Amino acid sequence: MLEAQNRRPARFITFEGGEGVGKSTQVKRLLSHLAEISVDAVRTREPGGTPKAEAVRSFILQGRSETWGAGAEAVLFAAARLDHVNELIAPNLAKGTWVISDRFSDSTRAYQGLTGGVDAKLIDALESLALDGHTPDLTIVLDMDPETAFQRVAQRAIEDGLTLTGDRFEKEELDWHRRLRDGFLDIARTNADRCVVLSADQAEDSLENEIWSLVQSRFPELQTGTDA
Repeated sequence: MLEAQNRRPARFITFEGGEGVGKSTQVKRLLSHLAEISVDAVRTREPGGTPKAEAVRSFILQGRSETWGAGAEAVLFAAARLDHVNELIAPNLAKGTWVISDRFSDSTRAYQGLTGGVDAKLIDALESLALDGHTPDLTIVLDMDPETAFQRVAQRAIEDGLTLTGDRFEKEELDWHRRLRDGFLDIARTNADRCVVLSADQAEDSLENEIWSLVQSRFPELQTGTDA
């Protein structure tokens, strides 16, 4: 059984979607399912994942890059992603550890490209440089109407006694978030072999079960204990 476990290919799964759709929660729940069947997996996020990338994350989400424009932000995200791939994603996949990331390159394409207006050729070039062939095996796009998503975030903040402030992108107008949603759906349609859109407008447990069923069906070796 141990030998079969070692033969399992390492998979790279990313979660995408707009603000407040519950990606972080579902990343944690998927990791729990993988741990239950003894699949080594690491959780990460973008921007971030490594010390250098986390520094870029802080700079951008604090709004310090906002006046630079979407093009400059796309370059910053690509720089962070390059370090993330080289220092965390590629080494873990190479040693057989699954990587589950809360956002990846599709977010740059949606936020700075389709929503921010950065030329697609620049986005393509930055993506090619940063990914170095490390395209996700599966991208789960969590979809929800932005107004509903923000109502959920606000309600949870009230329940937790928190003040809702928002980061660089959460502060954008509702119409901007609707265009962002359309951007992610467009990416999913264009990359139907890799992306699966799931409704986030359902109970967390139901969504968790739907995600786990999807992952098991996409990667049958999880059920057989051997390579598909």
